Amino acid sequence: MKHITASAILAAAIGMASSAHAQTKWDMPVPYGDTNFHTMNVMEFAEDVKEATGGELDITVHSNGSLFKHPDIKNAVRQGLAQAGEVLASRLSNESPIYEIDSVPFLATSYEDAKKLYDASKDALASKLEEQGLVLLYSVPWPPQGLYVNKEVNSVDDLKGMKMRAYNASTERLAQLAGGLPTQVEVPDLPTAFATGRVEAMMTSPSTGANTQVWDFLSHYYDVQAWLPRNIVFVNKRAFDALSPEAQDAVMKAAAEAETRGWEASEKETAEKTQVLKDNGVTVAPPSDELRSGLVAIGETLADEWAENAGDEGKKILDAYKN
Repeated sequence: MKHITASAILAAAIGMASSAHAQTKWDMPVPYGDTNFHTMNVMEFAEDVKEATGGELDITVHSNGSLFKHPDIKNAVRQGLAQAGEVLASRLSNESPIYEIDSVPFLATSYEDAKKLYDASKDALASKLEEQGLVLLYSVPWPPQGLYVNKEVNSVDDLKGMKMRAYNASTERLAQLAGGLPTQVEVPDLPTAFATGRVEAMMTSPSTGANTQVWDFLSHYYDVQAWLPRNIVFVNKRAFDALSPEAQDAVMKAAAEAETRGWEASEKETAEKTQVLKDNGVTVAPPSDELRSGLVAIGETLADEWAENAGDEGKKILDAYKN
């Protein structure tokens, strides 16, 4: 009886350990709401992982900055306060210019070119994250960035003195070069910021415009197609290494599928959300030749500044992209 009891206890202990392993849970903060295509893609990624691991890994997605605000997500994952997360890569430009290469205006203005730029910079991006104990899972672009204003704009001069929303160093610098006044505003705060006059113009995607119902506070959208900024999804390396090899493989496979799915969704999003803007009374138009040439000139200045700041590592990426 003692032998049987001991065996039973051992078996129970093994079963409990196995059960605990099977119930590994990750928290995953993301900055955007449930209807945002990036968030929907993350949620599908989490479901794919759960299904592929037979429940061994259960990822809870915390949307709309509900667990950690956008500026705090990366550090939260790095510190192990959350196990995975998603951020706009260019928000990390103060750490390295590599993070904002996708947001250099007019460097890559199509999905084809954006993918080439990502392929050229992916290894450097993964290396930067690895230095901080993070593993890059995948990256997906936003639709091309356009100009939102509450009046007709025919040239860069028309932007002078306007309060322009900035969400990274590149958009802050662009506002400065355009003669505007850069103001940091997160996506959930956009309606209030425009309603109170805190900001008067912004460069962002059709997605953000439609999701925040800009027709309530803005009248014009100029389809500038200035750049395609990317979000990055990553995981704490310690948390990843603690998974079984099979679960690790499942995570990386689901990540690869999410990346492919996300790029396709982004292209579809561009057409759909631009139409939503039109349907709700926003004047959607291409930029005038004068406006575009003025913005391109600003982009050239920003590209030169980025290349100088990025040094040899940046030059290597640009050479690989252009060749």
